[in-house]
Amino acid sequence: MAMKLYLLAGAGSFIGGVLRFAISHFFVSRFSTAFPYHTFLINIIGSFFIGVIAAAALKGSVTEDWKVFLAVGICGGFTTFSAFSLEMLDLLRSGAVATALIYAAASLVLGLLAAFAGFQLIK
Repeated sequence: MAMKLYLLAGAGSFIGGVLRFAISHFFVSRFSTAFPYHTFLINIIGSFFIGVIAAAALKGSVTEDWKVFLAVGICGGFTTFSAFSLEMLDLLRSGAVATALIYAAASLVLGLLAAFAGFQLIK
């Protein structure tokens, strides 16, 4: 893979990470609620935009460089949930419903268990 693609992914990740932090900070500093609206909103926005980028790439409207910068970089830096959503969409579109359900359930359960284990390890 060309170094250019790594740099595009890195530059996009920087932008996505800064956007995620800015949106989170905006909501957390203004609204006090038990529901994490900031993360929820970020995940939905990222999922929407990665869908737009994927469809544009399939139509040939987006080059590989732009796809890496926008989808892997910005969306990936903004939220990895967007990548999960796109992978789920791809599995469902290909008819792999059982695989999609296993992937979703395993990601949720094992992700929560891994976070718990990491927390317990350091606590």
